[in-house]
Amino acid sequence: MLTPDKEFNRVLGGGIVAGSLVLIGGEPGIGKSTLMLQLALSMPSLKILYISGEESEKQIKMRAERLDPSEIQNSKLKSQNSEIEIPKSDFGKGCYILTETSTQNIFKQIEQLEPDLVVVDSIQTLHSSHIESTPGSVSQVRECTAELLRFAKESSTPVFLIGHITKDGMIAGPKILEHMVDTVLQFEGDRHHVYRILRAVKNRFGSASELGIYEMLGEGLREVSNPSEILLSQRDEPLSGITISATLEGMRPMLIETQALVSTSAYGTPQRTATGFDTRRMNMLLAVLEKRCGFRLGAKDVFLNITGGIRVEDPAIDLGLAAAIISSHEDIPIPFKTCFAGEIGLSGEIRAVNRVEQRIAEAQKLGFEQIFISKYNLPSGGKDKKRIDLTRYAIEVRTVGNIEEVFGLLFG
Repeated sequence: MLTPDKEFNRVLGGGIVAGSLVLIGGEPGIGKSTLMLQLALSMPSLKILYISGEESEKQIKMRAERLDPSEIQNSKLKSQNSEIEIPKSDFGKGCYILTETSTQNIFKQIEQLEPDLVVVDSIQTLHSSHIESTPGSVSQVRECTAELLRFAKESSTPVFLIGHITKDGMIAGPKILEHMVDTVLQFEGDRHHVYRILRAVKNRFGSASELGIYEMLGEGLREVSNPSEILLSQRDEPLSGITISATLEGMRPMLIETQALVSTSAYGTPQRTATGFDTRRMNMLLAVLEKRCGFRLGAKDVFLNITGGIRVEDPAIDLGLAAAIISSHEDIPIPFKTCFAGEIGLSGEIRAVNRVEQRIAEAQKLGFEQIFISKYNLPSGGKDKKRIDLTRYAIEVRTVGNIEEVFGLLFG
């Protein structure tokens, strides 16, 4: 079942699977209810039951009026063809609201309505009369989820559950909750950034490493189809300590801006801080730069930042981060339109990264002039190793074997 939201389809593995049970978790106020109500309103051809145990019908109606997708869709279609307009009355006509917390009453309404899709906001507010404990307790969450799971599988109706999270960021309730459902989606983001990330943590029907990016606006969440453009800042002049790295999230290549600041430590112990990147891996990179390249970084404060408020675990950004650190240390800007894709080993070698052709193509699409990759990404032959044809790219692909070679080319 395809939704009008392409980002949501991608994260789910292509669309909504019949009879699937999907759990969406995230911080309070991040936009979980907004996302699901927006989805329910944007599919008028389906009969969707939106069950809320947290808001009244009037509150949901107020939110639905604010989220009316016809405004967004009309503005997009008008810009393409001024004659096409979508009547507002088509939107949300198949969305039914039920404010109820008792599972027995909910199933009575489901039997009468026979919906094509059910949304529960949130699973922690439901209670079953079979269990004598308060809503939100471990036994109640487990029993209510089991009842909804039984319904989803027997009727082949997809069910979406919104779940609360604990202060540690884990989904509240027993861990068995995540084992019972087919798909677990995590809705992440920083309150100080307008961008939100929908990440698949578990997915029985597709890749568990996909992510979708949204922009939070006054009228709801807008899909970001080209995340590279929002993750790269527009600069008027070259600045030291800033590089562009080519990373992959699931099947999607993205270019991200990596920033580093190296300064003399004012205190005895140097500070090492990384935002959006693993601090232990940063310490490893600093050790490699000191041991293999001779840069004295032991007494320096080092700060790393991945822009856009996202967190990256792809080792292919190692080379870009190392270049940013040395650029800041030497106070020499990296040339404009240069990006990096390579993993750094402990001996200082640049290791090959997966799906390098997608990374090169993304850099070329965004107008970059050169990209540094590992020479080990170009196998010399063998029947199972496909040689990469660099001549078909308009971008200059510079192949390097070790980190000293990179710095020789960048800083002379």
